[in-house]
Amino acid sequence: MRHLLTPLDLSVEELETLMDNAEKIKADPERYAHVCDGKIIATLFYEPSTRTRLSFEAAMLRLGGKTMGFATADSSSAAKGESVADTIRIISCFADIAAMRHPKEGSATVAAKHARIPVINAGDGGHQHPTQTLTDMMTIRALKGHFDGMTIGLCGDLKFGRTVHSLIRALLRYRDVRFMLISPDELKLPDYMIDEIKKSGAEFEELTKLEDAMPNLDILYMTRVQRERFFNEEDYVRLKDYYILDMPKMELARDDMIVLHPLPRVNEIAVEVDEDPRAKYFEQVQYGMYIRMALICMLLDIRI
Repeated sequence: MRHLLTPLDLSVEELETLMDNAEKIKADPERYAHVCDGKIIATLFYEPSTRTRLSFEAAMLRLGGKTMGFATADSSSAAKGESVADTIRIISCFADIAAMRHPKEGSATVAAKHARIPVINAGDGGHQHPTQTLTDMMTIRALKGHFDGMTIGLCGDLKFGRTVHSLIRALLRYRDVRFMLISPDELKLPDYMIDEIKKSGAEFEELTKLEDAMPNLDILYMTRVQRERFFNEEDYVRLKDYYILDMPKMELARDDMIVLHPLPRVNEIAVEVDEDPRAKYFEQVQYGMYIRMALICMLLDIRI
C-alpha cells in the first residue's frame, strides 16, 4: 500500500509514467469509465476547497467509482474533538482510498500512519500540495513538451504558498531549471526552501517587481495572497494587491510564455488576461482531473 504525501514520493520515472497514463485517459476517457467500479474515495476536507475536492470526486466518478466525505471540519466529528488518527481509522472501514486536506502541517503524514487505505495529501497547511504539483507538471509538459532548461517565475505569496514549495521541489529534479522568485519582502520564499535550491545547484533570482521578470520567463506561476494564512487583517490588506497581472504586463512577455495559477484567484490576474491565449489556468484545472484519475488508479493498483 502506498500513499502520496509529497511530490517526492514519486520518482521521476514514476511521475513520467503517471503523466503518460493521464494522457491516455484524456485521449480516450470512455475506455477507463468503469475501471473503478465498486470503489469509493473519501474526500476529507477540513478546509474549504472547490477545485481540489471536486476534482477528486469527478475523477473517481469518471472512473466508475463513488464518493463520500465532508467539505468542512464543522460537518465532521472533528467539531466534537475527534483526532485525525481516529477519523482515518473509521474511514478505512468504509472507503478504498482517501484524499485529505487539513490546515495543520504534517496532518496527512499522521493520517497515513494510521490508515489501512492509501492516503493522498490534498494540502496540509502551508506545507505540501502534491496533487496540485502533479497538475502543474502535467500542464507544463503538455504545453511545453519538457521541463529541462525552463525559466519559471513564481509570483505572490511564496512564504505560505504550499503549491509553490511543492512545485519547486519537483522541478529541482530536472536539468537547468531557473527560478525567478517574485514577492514582497514579507512573503519571500522561506530560507529552508532557498537552501534546497542552492543545494541542488539550480539558478535563482529574487525580485520584487514583476515587470522585471516578464521578458525572461517561459512560465509565470501566479499565486494569491492567502488571507487564511495571516495572523492579522491589516497585513493581509496591505499585501493582497501587491501584484496584479494585467495586459500591459503581459505585453512585456514572450509570445510563447504561459501563465499558470493554482486557483482560486482573487484579483491578482485581471479578467482581461483570460482572453490571452497564453493564459492556461483554466486548462490547468482540467489536466488536474486527469492526473488525479491516473493517481487513483496507481494507488489502487489498477493497470492503465
